[in-house]
Amino acid sequence: MGRTEYNDNAAFHLQLLSKVIDLNKFPMIKMVLEKNVTDSEYNELLQLLSRLNEKYEIQQEEGLLDYSSLLIEFAGMLSEKLDPDATIYALKKEGYYPSLMAAFIKIIEKDKRKYKRGRNY
Repeated sequence: MGRTEYNDNAAFHLQLLSKVIDLNKFPMIKMVLEKNVTDSEYNELLQLLSRLNEKYEIQQEEGLLDYSSLLIEFAGMLSEKLDPDATIYALKKEGYYPSLMAAFIKIIEKDKRKYKRGRNY
């Protein structure tokens, strides 16, 4: 089986799977597929999340309340194929690192409210 035939079969199989699975229930997987994220990029993301979650837990134990530096690190290290905010919401929906994602979403929402208030002047 040639490389092209293999790729065509893989694409066909993914297409079939997408018909039987509601990908809206799996927004992170859907994003990975749509953005053509590679296996190594996906694994790097999971390793990044693991490291950030460890840092988050340590900072939490130390009583730190601002996790903006972790969010900045996440955004800076994330594959440029993925939008940081959309990725965070997708990860949260799929249950990845719920406390860390909740902390990130809290920062994002706060920034959105701040931006909205600033535009009204």
